[in-house]
Amino acid sequence: MDENPGLSDQYRTASPWPIFVAFGFVIAEVGVLFGFFSIAVGGILLFCGSLSGLVHEAGYASTPWRTLAALSVLFLVIGGALATTEVAAMRGYAIVAAALILLVGSVVGELLVTDGPTPV
Repeated sequence: MDENPGLSDQYRTASPWPIFVAFGFVIAEVGVLFGFFSIAVGGILLFCGSLSGLVHEAGYASTPWRTLAALSVLFLVIGGALATTEVAAMRGYAIVAAALILLVGSVVGELLVTDGPTPV
């Protein structure tokens, strides 16, 4: 009897990224719902960081840094649009703050992080 039915030697483990993507989205929305700015920003950071890691692990991007930069620019535009409205200003400010942190992180990561071993 096979210990791991249906799995080949090529795919030994499952990716942890989808759990963190979903968890980051939920944390961000809970932070916005209850008015906790720092929790909303942290959830957005977790969501975007995990999403760029997922894209990198799947092989769609050579590094996660450029995907992170693209997500930060997208979130800057969306957050800026929301920050100008009176209804969703807090959400917009949280998105803009997280996008700025992501942009700085992606630039620092692109400049300082060297290529490590490729994922198996």
